[in-house]
Amino acid sequence: MPDHRIVNITLDERMGVRRNPEVEHERAVAIYDLLEENHFAPQGDFAGPFVLHLGIEESTRLLFQVFDRTGEEELCSIVLPLIPFRKLVKDYFLVCESYYEAIRTASPSQIEAIDMGRRGLHNEGAELLRERLSGKIEVDHDTSRRLFTLLCVLHVRG
Repeated sequence: MPDHRIVNITLDERMGVRRNPEVEHERAVAIYDLLEENHFAPQGDFAGPFVLHLGIEESTRLLFQVFDRTGEEELCSIVLPLIPFRKLVKDYFLVCESYYEAIRTASPSQIEAIDMGRRGLHNEGAELLRERLSGKIEVDHDTSRRLFTLLCVLHVRG
């Protein structure tokens, strides 16, 4: 039975961007959770597990480079336009900023309301990513959520 999962993931961070601690925490948690449990099945006759490299090309495309388990042989490459994600990522960042500020000053009920909005946008982004990957890479909901988090992290430019 094929092993349809990611065993290692790298992000193209050539920009050397310094992110705030909240974004770094989200990145670390998404990678940890993704590696603990995921479903990732590129279309084609590929035997997993896989190494995934995520990057953004020319600020307009999201690049998925899928490698064999050693990370040495590239099996396939998927490119998705970023335009469909831009407004959603922007809105998600705004709600996240509100959430992190609320944690410091707001009541528990206000924090919960903002967090519900944040999770809703995150789910929307994950579903959009699954739709865009359809026919190219099969992922489950949780894997898609974690990949959307990493897409957002790659958008941060300082």
